[in-house]
Amino acid sequence: MNNKHIYILLTDTGTWFSRMIKLYTRAPYNHASIALDERLDRVYSFGRTVYDNPFSGGFVKEGMDKGVFFHHQDTRCVLYRLTVNQEQYNQMINVIYEFENFATNYKYNFLGVFAIAVNMRWKRQNAYTCSQFVATVLKMSGIELMKKCPELIRPDDFACVPMMELIYEGKLHEYRTDRDDTSLYGVPDAI
Repeated sequence: MNNKHIYILLTDTGTWFSRMIKLYTRAPYNHASIALDERLDRVYSFGRTVYDNPFSGGFVKEGMDKGVFFHHQDTRCVLYRLTVNQEQYNQMINVIYEFENFATNYKYNFLGVFAIAVNMRWKRQNAYTCSQFVATVLKMSGIELMKKCPELIRPDDFACVPMMELIYEGKLHEYRTDRDDTSLYGVPDAI
């Protein structure tokens, strides 16, 4: 059996929006992303599409050289690895590819953030919170880690999944610096 790894990245950027969410979650990390490689070259989520405008949200391909992670070099993170089979991995690539191909059709589910705070399911068409997006991608790929519906999953819920293997906690940019030798990891597959 040919197993693959995917990665769940939880971050705390320190932006005002992140601090606002932290007021009610009391969790150390309030943003969730999904990565298809250990080097974090292919990281996807829902968040700011324009750095200077926190209300311009939607599907984003995140990177250390752009957006919030670039502007917040002190971003703290925790990275988990999850083993999936080849079929689940391929399906995940297809699901993310669909989001990426039609990115302009999607928006950030701001109302969903407030609904989560009061434990109320708020599903909006083509609108996702970061954690809802990650949970949806996993579910559409045949991976259901939690009993909760994706609309109620918070980033810190991923930290409680027993199948997740903690592989790093610290500053996000220090993780990247430690892994810049591509010869160790090979060239990542393109979506």
